[in-house]
Amino acid sequence: MITVKDAVKSFGKKKALDGVSFTAADGQIIGLLGTNGAGKSTMLQSIAGLLQLDAGTITLDGKTHSLSTRAMTAFLPDVDVWYSWMKLSDAMSYMRDIYWDWDDAKARHLLEYFELTKGTFIRDASKGTRAKMKLLLALSRQARYLLLDEPFSGIDPFARQQIAQAIVSDFLEEQQTILITTHEVSEVEVILDEVLFIHEGKLLLTGNVESLKQEKNKSLMDILKEVYDIARL
Repeated sequence: MITVKDAVKSFGKKKALDGVSFTAADGQIIGLLGTNGAGKSTMLQSIAGLLQLDAGTITLDGKTHSLSTRAMTAFLPDVDVWYSWMKLSDAMSYMRDIYWDWDDAKARHLLEYFELTKGTFIRDASKGTRAKMKLLLALSRQARYLLLDEPFSGIDPFARQQIAQAIVSDFLEEQQTILITTHEVSEVEVILDEVLFIHEGKLLLTGNVESLKQEKNKSLMDILKEVYDIARL
């Protein structure tokens, strides 16, 4: 279980997180949604142990950040972090050497599923292919918590569908807890269990997706638009 309590993080005068609190229960796919600059990426990086909060706490299975909790998380950033001279095989070898929970069988399956080639240079790959490469490298670990920052950004609808299916398949197989940020709400609405909506660093809405939709008789996107419009008043 991930527990975030009164999380505060500022960059200069801007508060990226302003007293955010929530619990991510085990075995759920949770959407962390909001506009650009809302604090979504900051939240994921803080959970992954890549950023230190100014105030508040984050615990994973009751433990504060340490080497052991970092090993529980697989983080997929929204930017390319691999050297352009690398081939996909080089990145896979690096991950295999660094992470004890790397699963060669899962990596081979995802290579075939995404129709990727180990010998492809990262510099030569399209944006959609790089997105699939990054997801392969994240999903091929058996981490307890999977943190995905904008995995659908800038790629075509077919690739988005492939990635969404891979996320669901991995979740069903491993029963991981998955936190995902995205602007492609329609792509993830059918796979989300819970939603967290952040605006200007504050958590404005949280709840079960199906319960919220039934209660308001609206799509998830319409609910988020309503909350956003009220917050701007």
